[in-house]
Amino acid sequence: MNNNTSSSSKSMVPGAKQALNTLKQETASELGITNYQNMDKGTLTSRQNGYVGGYMTKKLVQYAEEQMKNQMPQQ
Repeated sequence: MNNNTSSSSKSMVPGAKQALNTLKQETASELGITNYQNMDKGTLTSRQNGYVGGYMTKKLVQYAEEQMKNQMPQQ
């Protein structure tokens, strides 16, 4: 059996984990979930936890689209 840690648990970009945690806190705050970092996530409904992840993904996609648009040569 392979004892290596799964690649999905390792960050591919240094500092990305902290940036994602910050984004998670900001997103939860925008959704009205206060003190998200220190709370027991088991006290939230699946819907509430899903909203945080879903809105994070939406923001990340928007950010990537903006970055791609800015990298395209002007025509």
